[in-house]
Amino acid sequence: MRRVVIVGSGGAGKSTLALRLGAATGLPVVHLDREFWRPGWVRTPRDEWSARVKSLLVEDAWIMDGNFDNTMELRFAAADTIVVVDLPTRVCMFRAMRRSLLGRWGRRPDLAEGCDERIDREFLRWVWRFRRDQLPKIMRRVDAVRATKRVVLLRSSAEVEAFVRSAERRT
Repeated sequence: MRRVVIVGSGGAGKSTLALRLGAATGLPVVHLDREFWRPGWVRTPRDEWSARVKSLLVEDAWIMDGNFDNTMELRFAAADTIVVVDLPTRVCMFRAMRRSLLGRWGRRPDLAEGCDERIDREFLRWVWRFRRDQLPKIMRRVDAVRATKRVVLLRSSAEVEAFVRSAERRT
């Protein structure tokens, strides 16, 4: 495991998993939200974003967390391991709301400078509908590369814990 992509719903724990895997393996962690967003939640222009992701992918080893549909195929092609965190919607909703409340007292390490924690109706709707609207598209992309990649599907907190423990044992 040298190049790991982690995808999943908001509130699923992608960034936390990335940090834990980074600590267990010594691999550098790249939070795509931190790379994409500019202060005040300003988006990076599409062509600049694509170039930025390509520059990150040439590195020898990394763990990248984040969905970003328009660069997912590039990241999947470069990865040796794809981790899909597919926790129940109610868990993701609870975690997203809790994170928003707790995030008001400090900046998350996976967010860019000048991007304070926020939660809005659009984000909650995205989390609520993720398994129905986004996950099937992601899984089609995963299936397209499954023959040449290690694919890990984590459907519970217990499976996440077991995966982290297995990574710790390998190092």
